[in-house]
Amino acid sequence: MSLQSDNIDPFGTTALGTSDKPALIRMRMVLGYDGAAYNGWARQPNVTGVQQLVEEALETLIRRLVRVFVAGRTDAGVHARHQVVHFDLTEEEYLGLPRNSDLEPGPALLRRINGLLGRQQGAVWVHEVDRAAEGFDARFSALARRYSYRIADGIHRWDPLSRQLTMWYREEIDIDLLNAEAQSVLGRHDFLSFCKPKPRATTIRTLQEFEFSRAEDGNIVVHLKADAFCHNMVRSLIGGALRVASGREKPGFLAERLALMVRDSKSILAHPHPLVLEEVYYPDDDELAARAALTRARRDVSQTDSLKSLD
Repeated sequence: MSLQSDNIDPFGTTALGTSDKPALIRMRMVLGYDGAAYNGWARQPNVTGVQQLVEEALETLIRRLVRVFVAGRTDAGVHARHQVVHFDLTEEEYLGLPRNSDLEPGPALLRRINGLLGRQQGAVWVHEVDRAAEGFDARFSALARRYSYRIADGIHRWDPLSRQLTMWYREEIDIDLLNAEAQSVLGRHDFLSFCKPKPRATTIRTLQEFEFSRAEDGNIVVHLKADAFCHNMVRSLIGGALRVASGREKPGFLAERLALMVRDSKSILAHPHPLVLEEVYYPDDDELAARAALTRARRDVSQTDSLKSLD
């Protein structure tokens, strides 16, 4: 059996434990979670992240610690409707998933892991789990991620029953004004002004969609889609747009910040609790490996739309 991608571990070794047989079978899992109760996705000391809960459930079922790799990490308080992860199993582990049932391994694992995650009272729920296509990598094979953000603008729209998923904003917002701001930063740019950079990591991203619209209940829903988002990028873009809505900054603020490429006191983050990872997009199965290889290639600042416009 061939390896499915470069970061498959042929010996079933994770950062947390080992197996004496090769873990060559890649599994794909789609799950959702209410981020309010957790300190983000990532496993961290002294706090609970969603990754820890999933890995502990897999450890109970597989009888060893299994590391999961995620499409996109979410911050503390941020939710996910369709998060995607992958992990690797040995053939023996995979074939043993049904135990005494007539189910196939994927559906069997789905039922069993949700039985364990039921202890979270519905805050974490797995929607799908099955053997991944050749070349699949939850993070690097992804084409794009889409987030949503809800805002109740005007106190007459404040609903205590939806407050945990909605930002309350006192004044009504001119969405045409904010859509003009959003349009000004679409494309491939270095989003350093809107990101918390990590060492040796690029902040070049392609922002494909950024739009404010009115939902049927009158609240504002913001949609953002990009090939990937760097740390704090979504909340920083929305926070900057809201500075224009409040009159603290003049129209054109987002484009100005983008060009400056600096983080300072004007780099304001919107609240995390209305932010939801809605969907992760992937290419057809026969293009998964090629997409992963392309994504791993470091983005080049000379290829951004910001610099192309100066040629």
